[in-house]
Amino acid sequence: MKSALDDSPFPVLGIAAWSGTGKTTLLTQVIPQLREAGLNVGVIKHAHHSFDVDQPGKDSYRLRHAGAAPMLVASHQRFALMQETPGQEEPDLVHLLSLMAPYRPDLVIIEGFKEWPIPKLVLYREGIGEVSIFSGEWVRAVACSGPQPDLLDASTERLELDNIEAITQWILAWVKAHTCTANS
Repeated sequence: MKSALDDSPFPVLGIAAWSGTGKTTLLTQVIPQLREAGLNVGVIKHAHHSFDVDQPGKDSYRLRHAGAAPMLVASHQRFALMQETPGQEEPDLVHLLSLMAPYRPDLVIIEGFKEWPIPKLVLYREGIGEVSIFSGEWVRAVACSGPQPDLLDASTERLELDNIEAITQWILAWVKAHTCTANS
């Protein structure tokens, strides 16, 4: 099956897991190692709820609520672009990735978006969620705590969830293979 992201100018790797597995904790440990290895890493995180990066009472909050769309607030340290998406059921990952393109990342990690047809590293902690998350043609590796599941395809890499170094090395090898394939 072809991915909607096959023409992406950079590798895109999904990190999929049930809530409570430790996706964010793992990424906060892996990303510094990927950066140390020389990769510019972008992240798109899916939220299942309404969220706000702005604070009530601040000018940007007031302007956005007055109808400014998009609303961009910037300082010498960072900027944030806020765009309301009323009526949208789920975020459009292709559009979100296009927003990353000007920054020319070496890798974009997608946290969440389990249903999207993108290569995935699946995280599984024994006792959290169902093993059905292992199935699917887009699963490239599974990092588990406890015994390794028997239902994995033979071509799926098996990793220990708590072995940050091994997970980092797998991601680096995956990016290298993906970059070499894309440039061929």
